[in-house]
Amino acid sequence: MKSFRIAVAFAAALLAAPAFAQDAPPQAQKPLQPSDVKEFKDWTVRCYPVASPSPCEMIELRVAKKSGQRVLGVLLAYMPSRDAHILQISVPLGVALANGLVIDAAPYKSGVLKFRRCDQLGCYVESAVGGDVIAQIAQASKGQIQIVTVDGRHFNLAFSLDGFSEAHAALVELSKAKAKAPAAAPAPTQP
Repeated sequence: MKSFRIAVAFAAALLAAPAFAQDAPPQAQKPLQPSDVKEFKDWTVRCYPVASPSPCEMIELRVAKKSGQRVLGVLLAYMPSRDAHILQISVPLGVALANGLVIDAAPYKSGVLKFRRCDQLGCYVESAVGGDVIAQIAQASKGQIQIVTVDGRHFNLAFSLDGFSEAHAALVELSKAKAKAPAAAPAPTQP
């Protein structure tokens, strides 16, 4: 039962987090603008003017030089009320969904992480990660996301960890300062 409650809390946090809640078609929604942005080398911490258990995120985006298209997005949100991190990795369309992806940021190497959804911008892995994973990733100097395309080609999408530790410290501090606890569910009525 406890794991179910934790899963429900993470699902609520995913939906409440600014980056995760933007599923509407581009023409139907105006992008939510951050109210606070801080740069830490290759990472950016952004906080949004929303009532959320996780109003801030840290992100690194990799963009193709020629096309300007996003090739990789690594986003981390922090939910102070649960002392929990939520990771989102976005990759371009055309990945073999059944193969998932693997994060390799020595000394940390994940197991296969399954894609949760795709939209017109790409495919996404969204997962809760523990503080131990964050600590291991913070030790690395670089990382890569290993993917397989639908035609069987293997790619390693590189990302930088330059500024990761500083950005994470700011993420935690800002999230604690700005987070709003989720509203308690109403008690069930008795017949």
